[in-house]
Amino acid sequence: MISAVVFDAFGTLLNLQSKRHPFRQLLKEGIAAGRRPSPDDVRVLMSNPWTLQDAADHLVINVSPTRLQALQDDLDREVASITPFADGVEAVALLRAEGVRVGICSNLCEPYGASVLQAFPELDGYAFSYQIGAMKPDVEIYQSICNALQVTPGQLFGDEHDQIAMVGDSLKCDQDGPRAAGILGFHLDRSGRGAVRGLVQFAQLIIESRRSHG
Repeated sequence: MISAVVFDAFGTLLNLQSKRHPFRQLLKEGIAAGRRPSPDDVRVLMSNPWTLQDAADHLVINVSPTRLQALQDDLDREVASITPFADGVEAVALLRAEGVRVGICSNLCEPYGASVLQAFPELDGYAFSYQIGAMKPDVEIYQSICNALQVTPGQLFGDEHDQIAMVGDSLKCDQDGPRAAGILGFHLDRSGRGAVRGLVQFAQLIIESRRSHG
């Protein structure tokens, strides 16, 4: 029986309506100033609890105070535009009413974490890349959310352990990565072409599965 469900954050539970990509812009500022980009830049940004100023300092990106403030303004506008998807709110409520433990596992930079917690407070567990120091699809972040939810993936250890499901809008991070960690991974395709087209539908599938095994 599925005892816990893990959601991705942005693109799944939360909608980022004004996409300004300030951290990506910061990396471009570095390139413009002659800094050679690293393939690990995005991973480093999302695996550390950094503000824009912290990121500029640690990555040695020379940016003027005026430009840095402009990037901060973009970040503030982006964060202010974050809203929960209605079907996400309903799906979480349905699952929790059914007694399912619910958590969020997400790759994100530190300034976005508070918005996730504000929109979905007091869930059973959270695993954010900037806190964990690992990113999806690294197995460590999936292990972290399982620990937070106090569950052990049954897909790896047999039926005596918990069945855990995860859903999100990335095939790599929310379907394939979880499956490699013993979690039932599902891909959310809001275009309507996939098996999971919305979060209420997904929650209902989980609840039906639980009741059939009850």
